[in-house]
Amino acid sequence: MSQARLSPGVVPGRLTPDQLAANFVDVAPPLDRHEAHVAADRCYFCHDAPCITACPTSIDIPLFIRQIATDTPDAAAMTIFHANILGGMCARVCPTEQLCEGACVRMEAEGKPVEIGALQRYATDGLMAQGTHPFRRAAPTGKRVAVVGAGPAGLACAHRLAAKGHDVVIFEARPKPGGLNEYGIASYKAVDGFAQAEVDWLMGIGGIELRHDQAIGRDITMASLQSEYDAVFLGMGLGGVNALRADGDDRTHVLDAVSFIRDLRQASDLGTLPVGRDVVVIGGGMTAVDAAVQARLLGAENVSIVYRRGQDRMGASRHEQDHATASGVRIICNAAPLAVHGNGAVTEVEFAYTQDGPDGLHVSEDRFRLRADQVFRAIGQRLDGAPEGLELAGGKILVTGPGRTTLDGVWAGGDCASGGDDLTVTAVAEGRDAAEDIDARLTGRPVEIPG
Repeated sequence: MSQARLSPGVVPGRLTPDQLAANFVDVAPPLDRHEAHVAADRCYFCHDAPCITACPTSIDIPLFIRQIATDTPDAAAMTIFHANILGGMCARVCPTEQLCEGACVRMEAEGKPVEIGALQRYATDGLMAQGTHPFRRAAPTGKRVAVVGAGPAGLACAHRLAAKGHDVVIFEARPKPGGLNEYGIASYKAVDGFAQAEVDWLMGIGGIELRHDQAIGRDITMASLQSEYDAVFLGMGLGGVNALRADGDDRTHVLDAVSFIRDLRQASDLGTLPVGRDVVVIGGGMTAVDAAVQARLLGAENVSIVYRRGQDRMGASRHEQDHATASGVRIICNAAPLAVHGNGAVTEVEFAYTQDGPDGLHVSEDRFRLRADQVFRAIGQRLDGAPEGLELAGGKILVTGPGRTTLDGVWAGGDCASGGDDLTVTAVAEGRDAAEDIDARLTGRPVEIPG
């Protein structure tokens, strides 16, 4: 047992290296060939498959499952990649229980859907492991496109444009590409450096140049991009974090959950990461769950998620909520933070119970406090430093159709654009569809969008 297991405060090394290694293994190990065939045999291969409609990238799910069932998994992978070039990551992080598997006919009839996500991973992992890129570029068009942001939207857009013969330059503000896939999801969902391996594989198409440490507004400007490139796609995500708006929010050890997840994802030694004994996470989305579960896995003794509305309003799926509680995380709903208490560093968080009615959220006079030596804010992100000249809607870049902004020749997609649901798979769809529209504008070719 680690000497720091029950130490008060925020300290590293609460668990031994062996315990940490066991805690951060792949949360959903891949299927083997036999398991994949058994899972594929449960598919009805519906003609008007509701799972396709439920997939934001419109993957032909019955087709790729039939291809697995007939022992042609590479063909299945190509079916997936034609619609979703980041199908490997989406197989790991998509809330399939809300999307394709939630719409599965088996789910309605039996309460157990076909394991679409696991089958997608089986196919895509197999093809990617061969070490070659399966797509070839079209003849060069002589057109150059700038993509701002190497997250899911930007990568999907860049790959499709490169495949159509355009030259693409990606400007990424961080040292590594991948966006939230690299910096913003729980480590146990994508182990063994999969996010970077997927980017490397994607770049195998050729025709894409990646420039790091290039932030729009700091190192590059919209005006320079518009003058130097034939089209611009903005996929820089959301860089800002919403404030807690409670007294004492600036106390020591009150942190952003996204920063905690980022640091954990980039750590070479999990034993060096400090974590509290009593951790409180404020928020109800996937980020809140990822932060809370990983705090437990690092050795925190008591971890609570506190959300201001009812459990049915949480952004995290029920599957993720159940995973949190199974990991020892307590979920408290209908409670809003009032104040963070402590002498310099946080020691308690004061909450008020709430009621969510038809005319909004009401804060009651009933109060309670939770002991906390570490608090994580997971209450949403915002767009900081939107490029000048772009019209915004709801704090995001206003887009119409396939990502067209109010600036001619400029498209946007992913979390920074209006209308999305902040999912990796949705960002991929938006980047892909914008690329098709950009290509049509630049060449006059017809748009080719699955679904």
